[in-house]
Amino acid sequence: MMDALDKKIIRAVQSDFPLVAKPYEALAMRVGISEDELLSRLRQYKHNGQIRKMGAVLGHYTAGFSANVLCAWVVPLEHMDEIAKSMSANTAVSHCYDRTTTEEWPYNVYTMIHAKTREECDAVVDELAEKNKLTDKVMLYSVKEWKKTSMRYFEEELVCQTVNV
Repeated sequence: MMDALDKKIIRAVQSDFPLVAKPYEALAMRVGISEDELLSRLRQYKHNGQIRKMGAVLGHYTAGFSANVLCAWVVPLEHMDEIAKSMSANTAVSHCYDRTTTEEWPYNVYTMIHAKTREECDAVVDELAEKNKLTDKVMLYSVKEWKKTSMRYFEEELVCQTVNV
């Protein structure tokens, strides 16, 4: 069970990280605890399975990547791990994951590729296909960026506190 401090920490780390040399120190100050205690609690959450990871979300359009393609591949199951590892190593690939197939949709590995132009995306796909000896794929280009949001936890408590003030 999470206590009030745990919830305050979760609210702090699910927001934008401070762009400073010591972001965990700044977050700890925001929460009102030491950096050591913050890091200790975060490690404990990870150990307990309460959090899986913490990572950055790249605003790829803001960063100059205006062409994005989800490429779905048919990858032989016996080579899935080695091919996924190979694809993930390409710096243009931000996501690489496997999916269940259906009779109508045989694609079992998806890669999200970001580049400055469609031609650059095409070149990355061609390179991945050649390197991994793959021929069966479908390319789904992004045509609109939707608002990216992540799950937010313990926010309702802030709303309730504001209403009761």
